[in-house]
Amino acid sequence: MEIQEMLRLFVEQVKATSYLEWFAVGFGVTEVLLAKRNNIWLYPAGIIGILLSLYLKLNARLYAESLLSMYYLVMSVYGWIIWSKRLAKNEAVTVSWTTRKELQIAFAIAIGGYFVLYFALVHFTNSDVPILDAFVSSTAWAGMWLLARRKIENWIFLNVSNIVAIPLMWHKNFVMFALLTLFLFIVAIFGYFDWKKIYKRQLTVSN
Repeated sequence: MEIQEMLRLFVEQVKATSYLEWFAVGFGVTEVLLAKRNNIWLYPAGIIGILLSLYLKLNARLYAESLLSMYYLVMSVYGWIIWSKRLAKNEAVTVSWTTRKELQIAFAIAIGGYFVLYFALVHFTNSDVPILDAFVSSTAWAGMWLLARRKIENWIFLNVSNIVAIPLMWHKNFVMFALLTLFLFIVAIFGYFDWKKIYKRQLTVSN
């Protein structure tokens, strides 16, 4: 009976999903599939999805998630510009492992971002999920920074964020966003191994 009730609730929530959320999810799926293929069109698809999700998250009082969306927007524009410049110069857009310094910066973004966001959520907003909201956003900030720099470890940081974001989205009744995040989690696993293969191919070509 409990399983039937959960299925019934799930169907009701899917039916209640707004067209705006469906569009946001669609562009989110497109973005991550293009990222997995290391394709520049991930950025315009991502920007559209980000703007749609930003509106929805603000209405749901997911303030740190909203800041995360704004950060995604900035990093998407940043990554798009860098990639376009390399293509204009006929430079190869390569992937690589992070250096020790870059990894330290990524951890600084994740840890520092968490404490800043948690403090802001608790003292300046009416957020009812400050711990999870701050954690999801800060780890994703680090992951997006690494993604813009084409670093393989970006998938690890993003998946740490994704695994916590799934129950958070479900708690906020964003069923499709929860399913999208689950999808992103799975794709990120394959993305990590695909980028490792791309890196190996780069070494073979350069040698």
